[in-house]
Amino acid sequence: MPARPHRRELLLSFLGPAALAGLGGCDRRDVPLPPGTLVGTSVDLGHRLRDRRCPIIPTSQAWESCDTLIVGGGVAGFAAAWRLARAGVTDFQLWELESELGGTSRSGQSPTGGYPWGAHYIPAPMPENRLLVTLLTEMGIVEGHTTDGVPVIGEQFLCRDPQERVFFRGRWYEGLYLHIGASPEDIAQLTRFQHAVSSWANWRDGRGRRAFTIPMAVGSDDPTVTALDRLSMSDWLAQRQFTSPRLLWLVDYACRDDYGLRTEQTSAWAGLFYFASRLPNGSAEAEPLITWPEGNARLVHHLAKKVGSERVHTGWAVTDIHPVRTHGQEHLAVTALSQDGQRVRGVRARRVLFAAPQFLARYLIRPFREQPPAYLSSFAYGSWMVANLHLQDRPRGRGFPLAWDNVLYESPSLGYVVNTHQLGADHGPAVFTYYYPLTDADPRSARSRLLGTDRDSWADVILTDLAMAHPNIRAHTHQLDVMRWGHAMIRPTPGFIWGGDRPRAQQPFMGIHFAGADLSGLPLFEEALYHGVRAAEEVLQESGKLLNSWL
Repeated sequence: MPARPHRRELLLSFLGPAALAGLGGCDRRDVPLPPGTLVGTSVDLGHRLRDRRCPIIPTSQAWESCDTLIVGGGVAGFAAAWRLARAGVTDFQLWELESELGGTSRSGQSPTGGYPWGAHYIPAPMPENRLLVTLLTEMGIVEGHTTDGVPVIGEQFLCRDPQERVFFRGRWYEGLYLHIGASPEDIAQLTRFQHAVSSWANWRDGRGRRAFTIPMAVGSDDPTVTALDRLSMSDWLAQRQFTSPRLLWLVDYACRDDYGLRTEQTSAWAGLFYFASRLPNGSAEAEPLITWPEGNARLVHHLAKKVGSERVHTGWAVTDIHPVRTHGQEHLAVTALSQDGQRVRGVRARRVLFAAPQFLARYLIRPFREQPPAYLSSFAYGSWMVANLHLQDRPRGRGFPLAWDNVLYESPSLGYVVNTHQLGADHGPAVFTYYYPLTDADPRSARSRLLGTDRDSWADVILTDLAMAHPNIRAHTHQLDVMRWGHAMIRPTPGFIWGGDRPRAQQPFMGIHFAGADLSGLPLFEEALYHGVRAAEEVLQESGKLLNSWL
């Protein structure tokens, strides 16, 4: 029958042989898929803008003026707007293509509460993470400081136990490292790896800076540290004779979790950053995680509230940023198209704060279209699929009970998080947020596979994957929505972090200031927060309004 080999080919492509083994002799074609929608970003409009298929010429009445225009309503854009507003600046606007704010930190809402569409936690900050401490203090999340300056986070905001579990061969086990069946050599290699990470966490350069910090800008650029960027994480492991399959799985999971990459694709600097940046001085335990049912959207909503809705304009896609000189005055002429493609507008701004990913700069900034800077080609972005499964009840599972983070050891996915976990609701309806990074070596191939797979096909992949741990998952799922992130996050491949292109991309250009987590090479909330504030302070410095830096 023609549908059967097609489905098996689909599942083999995304889940591997383990999924086919789980199907046995039945392909479940008789079980209907739950209804749902394809939520994705505005891909079609974005491609029209990329291909310059929609010339935009606003009428004279469609032009307005402002001092600073922020392009992009993700974390970096709102961080910049927050910094400007806190400095007393009022003459600015923020334009965002999507109708929902937050970028990959956006969220949804259900009867059981909020749920994430992307980023869903942050580690509790250490003292050097001044920006995040400032934000969390403003939100009432930091309740004080220890005698050595460590922020004290309100217990209600810390991820509650049980935090994580892993599914392996029919049973759930506590934690992410698979201790069950581990050999003495496995445990010895895990201990040796932990000692290596602790050594890096305790390392200091001649100026007293840590090797790995959040944000990375306050860490060390000593050659001893930056040399790690020339290796892949898999090469670093091999050089130190780490061969334990369980350890290699754990490190590979970490790279997929934070970067959407495998160990062989990830810079060793970035791989070690994942572990060492979260370890306090002299501690063997990482900082606890802060999370909410809706994930990092809680942080974005706070920033947006502080900025004020009157300055935020959603549903507008910037099409052109043109540095011009009129009557002896330099300004930037910015045009935009409405999301429905029916309206155009323009703004003349003294400065533009470009808080969109760098890959868009070559399409939106007119001089870059005519002569793209060479450094832009080094910025590569990974694709992710995120789905939200709305459940009537929790599915059955053997072994360790349901946790916040639930990982399948033998799956290329990252498993799922549970939106009701922080609420203490351990029974009844819930939303499971499922994450799948496309780790293809070629990012373009990954995007093609992502966008070429429709909602029903993704739903089949997801439910088949989860059925390994929850055989009755389809019966409990009454809605399944899918988000496709074609350029979800920057890829910290070997040589990118310390190769020199990142600082070049941060330099202002003809009144345009750049922000975004991709300028760090690390797809983290804290990096977007840092670069948004950094770019805003460049604007404040130029206008003589920067009294005290937050950085």
